[in-house]
Amino acid sequence: MQKAFDFGAGAELAAMRDRLRQAASPLPGIPRRAPVGQMVKSMLGCRTRDTVSLAAYNRLLVRYPGWSELAAAPAKAVEAMIADVTFPESKAEQIAQALQLIGKSHPDFDLSFLAQWPVERALAWLEELPGVGRKVAASTLNFSTLAMPAFVLDTHVLRILRHCGFISAKTDDALPAYAIVMPALAGWSAAELAEFHVLLKHLGQSICRKGRENCTICPLDRVCREALRKARAARSSNTETGVSRSPAGRLRPRQA
Repeated sequence: MQKAFDFGAGAELAAMRDRLRQAASPLPGIPRRAPVGQMVKSMLGCRTRDTVSLAAYNRLLVRYPGWSELAAAPAKAVEAMIADVTFPESKAEQIAQALQLIGKSHPDFDLSFLAQWPVERALAWLEELPGVGRKVAASTLNFSTLAMPAFVLDTHVLRILRHCGFISAKTDDALPAYAIVMPALAGWSAAELAEFHVLLKHLGQSICRKGRENCTICPLDRVCREALRKARAARSSNTETGVSRSPAGRLRPRQA
């Protein structure tokens, strides 16, 4: 596993955040839900667009206004209500199982006690629940009313961190990536981590889309290894074909 940079990584990530802040229009904040609500929303959101998962979450809240009701709901009924998210069958089962386990130890479904624990212990407790991996656990702690300093690594964030060289190109899972990146973010508040997540995710959804990266307008083009690699390849190709760029950016034949 690639190790976190021992020198300067925190400063590099802060510089990335500052570049994104300068380039981005004001972005909407993340609504603070109760921890269980955020957990369910995040479970629905795995590999699913935010608009789709939010609509599914709201439908569940209308139909099952209490968590105990959702925990006891027939899996097929829940599956039908969330049919437009990815893997609805497994998510319906895992949500019910996770809520049932929480209900046994905390019938009021109040997870505020997690705020009294170290972050790593709280993450480990959540990850014992069915369907809860590092991304869902971290979002439950960070995005909810708990507001704990855990960094949420979704597919967009992972892709950008790979492009920028903070994690290996082969790292596509939140758990090993968390172990690499989080030490460099030590000392960041929950709000700062949430903001950084939103900034990176927005970049991944707009400019740095998988397979459709627009590096020429990316605010991270000067620090992104993938963008620099593509720029070098383009310069090499232009040299080989006898073409250079004018100061205005227009292509012109190279002088003999």
